Amino acid sequence: MPVEAPSWLNAGDTSWQVTAATLVGLMSVPGLAVLYGGVMQKRWSINSMMLTFIAFSVVLVVWVLWAFKMGFGSPFTGISHHGFFGTFIGKPGPVLSHTELQHQSSIPLIGTQSFPKSALVYFQFVFAAITPILMLGSVLGRINLKAWVPLVALWVTFVYAVDAFLLWGGGFFAHHGAIDFSGGYVIHLSAGVGGFVAAAVIGPRLQRDREVDAPNNVAMVAVGAGLLWLGWNGFNGGDPYASNMSAAAAVLNTNLCTAVAFLVWVAWDYITGRKPGLISGVNGMITGLVCITPAAGYVNGWGAIAIGVIGSTIVYMALNYLSRMRPFRNVDDTLGVIYTHGIAGFAGGMLTGVFADPQMALGYTTTKKPGVLTAIAGPAGVVHGNWNLLKWQFFAALWVIVWTGAVTFILLKLVGLFVPLRMSEENMEIGDTAEHGHEVYPSDVPSLGYPGGIPGLAPGSTGQPAPAGA
Repeated sequence: MPVEAPSWLNAGDTSWQVTAATLVGLMSVPGLAVLYGGVMQKRWSINSMMLTFIAFSVVLVVWVLWAFKMGFGSPFTGISHHGFFGTFIGKPGPVLSHTELQHQSSIPLIGTQSFPKSALVYFQFVFAAITPILMLGSVLGRINLKAWVPLVALWVTFVYAVDAFLLWGGGFFAHHGAIDFSGGYVIHLSAGVGGFVAAAVIGPRLQRDREVDAPNNVAMVAVGAGLLWLGWNGFNGGDPYASNMSAAAAVLNTNLCTAVAFLVWVAWDYITGRKPGLISGVNGMITGLVCITPAAGYVNGWGAIAIGVIGSTIVYMALNYLSRMRPFRNVDDTLGVIYTHGIAGFAGGMLTGVFADPQMALGYTTTKKPGVLTAIAGPAGVVHGNWNLLKWQFFAALWVIVWTGAVTFILLKLVGLFVPLRMSEENMEIGDTAEHGHEVYPSDVPSLGYPGGIPGLAPGSTGQPAPAGA
């Protein structure tokens, strides 16, 4: 009689890993799609959502064909694993055969997990997918869809997969002790830097779009923001690769830091004489989520509160004051991704080096006595007497900034040789109708395909009852 599952598979861990991955996927579609569709002007709503769905689809294909193994596979064969290049990138290849997808998952320096490789591939895919989607926020309102497709495929291959291997896949910085619990560096810092470079290369939106930058549907923004906040439970809660105490602590820390950051942001609005609007508050919420991401399972509750206060203050000042200085004021970063993701990711990663509590991310090893486990302390930060972690957090951040910035610039120039990076001026003037053939809120009956009015009704009639008293 066949068994239900192999002995290494833990049903609870497998269920949580797939659930966490689905929560992260929901952050992109529909989360960011809805947020982008609501925060942009009406004529850019369809385009913003369409580019989000396209990126999600492109990354999945690239991920299973070659990029997953670049980020989480074995280093290139024929090269010393002790040399730099051997710990720089994994050997590309597909993960589509039944033997790979059904077998037990494993990550260098971490070891085997109690769920199949297919769960790991999908979980890491949703992280890979959300990164260029976050970067997209910097170039909304002018990037050419035909350029976006190859740019996403190349960017995930040569930027994201490299950073993921170096910090998560057993690469150089992981070997030296740098930590990034869920992507403060790999995802948010790289998205912020990549988006900023793309915005600079592609150029600004039309002048009128920059002057009248009003959201078309604030309710959509709130729904998208809510999906981000709660979806982040999977974002950070899934990274211990087990349904355990570290996952639970990461979820609590994530929500605590976000709540504190949101309230601090609102307080700064009052202190600086601004009215605390929803769009501003969402920036504070996102800042808290991003800042806690590299630290979620490594800090205690006090650390999470401190990161919320400090991180929110840093990013608030950057968004409202640093943005007035060069080079920031010269680059049209549509949604300010360089601040709420780039600077927030950097701040969170560095603060992890300050507040990491060695009693939080405990590991366990079996002793000679059967059934007895010995706890192994996790990484310690400055407040616990260790400065080495902060040093490597800085070096890892510096790498991500330089590598992401340089390679993004090269890839943009490469794609630009074959297809214009920038949407045509004519289409930029018109918006969604020119690019996609329809708009988010059809304004009249003829635009729905009845140039002569609704069949069976008198010309000019809408079919709606007359107002009272008419």
